[in-house]
Amino acid sequence: MRFIRFLGSIIVVVGLVWGAKYLYFKPKFKVGVDAPDFNFTDLEGQELQLSDFKGQYVLIDFWGSWCGPCRQQNPQIRQLYDRYHQVAFKDATGFEVISIGIETNRAQWEQAIRRDELDWSNHFTDAERFQSPIARKYGVREIPTKYLVNPDGKIVAVNPDIEFIRTFFDRRMAS
Repeated sequence: MRFIRFLGSIIVVVGLVWGAKYLYFKPKFKVGVDAPDFNFTDLEGQELQLSDFKGQYVLIDFWGSWCGPCRQQNPQIRQLYDRYHQVAFKDATGFEVISIGIETNRAQWEQAIRRDELDWSNHFTDAERFQSPIARKYGVREIPTKYLVNPDGKIVAVNPDIEFIRTFFDRRMAS
């Protein structure tokens, strides 16, 4: 009987820990809400904001040079960018990626961008990692975290996998 109570207690504790972790890392925004606007300075020194990309699909990609899963996804994101960047969609003029570096070492981050051949210019980091204003605004507590935003500025997917994005875009390509 004591063993059963002990086992039950363990199950309850594990469930509470798992639930707390789930709630802590849960993305802040859901599909259908407006993506909060933010300002950033890209690698070329240009001041931009998310709203500058209205009329296009945008993948906001929170990643890090030190993050193994992020680096593994980078070639796939590059392929998405190469394939869809200048595509005319039925409801959009193209596709952009905004990469937000969760970093403390700018040199390593820039080296990772070059090595992974992330050819778009919309890269930003401010060396505050998860405390950066953009990461805090989006509630980012783990990476990779991604938001796909439609041409009207609404979130259409939270942490979508690459195949979802391909299928989503292929269905929206102009004929």
